[in-house]
Parts: sequence; structure tokens; C-alpha cells
Amino acid sequence: MKIIVDKNVVEFHPETPQETADMETLWRVVVDCVQDSKKLEPIGEFIPTKSNIARFVIENVPGGQTHYSEDTVDEECTVYCAICNKYAHLKPGDSVPNCCGREMEKLD
Repeated sequence: MKIIVDKNVVEFHPETPQETADMETLWRVVVDCVQDSKKLEPIGEFIPTKSNIARFVIENVPGGQTHYSEDTVDEECTVYCAICNKYAHLKPGDSVPNCCGREMEKLD
């Protein structure tokens, strides 16, 4: 598969029939013409010298990863993901987000 990045636009060019079928499946899962389309969020890291795999989670897929836990915060705080280093600022009553397959941690 060829990937072309032009400023903030990314193009995926499948080069085999299997890649075309895989792209069609991804498109059908991510794109929603009636409501909001889903987002791809990176998981972990992409370092080609360690592993040539880039992983993403598709947000809000039924039966997939829950984007928010049932836990809420009592006071304003910042949480982070120890895997991908993503941060989120929460206000009292906000649910704690999940990231990279687990609940984000409170920043001390």
C-alpha cells in the first residue's frame, strides 16, 4: 500500500486486490454518512527499527473499546496515557477516558 501525505491530507493507495478489500472494510467501519464518522487514534508508538507496524484504535465501534470508563473525577485534574503520552484536562464529574486499551492515569 502506498501512503501519501500532503499537508493535513493523507491518501491511501491500495496496490493489491486484498489491500483494496481491506480499505473498503475500513472505510465502511469508519465512515458514517448519517452521523459523525469515527476517528482513528494511534496506539503506542511507531518506530520502524523496533517494529514496522503502526496501530490505531477506531473510536466508538459497537463491541469495541469503550472510549470512557464509568469512573468520574471529583475535582479538576489532568490525566495522561502512559503508553502514548496523550493528555486530557478533566472537570468535576467528567468520565475518565480510556486510551491504548486502558483507563488514563491522573497526573500527580
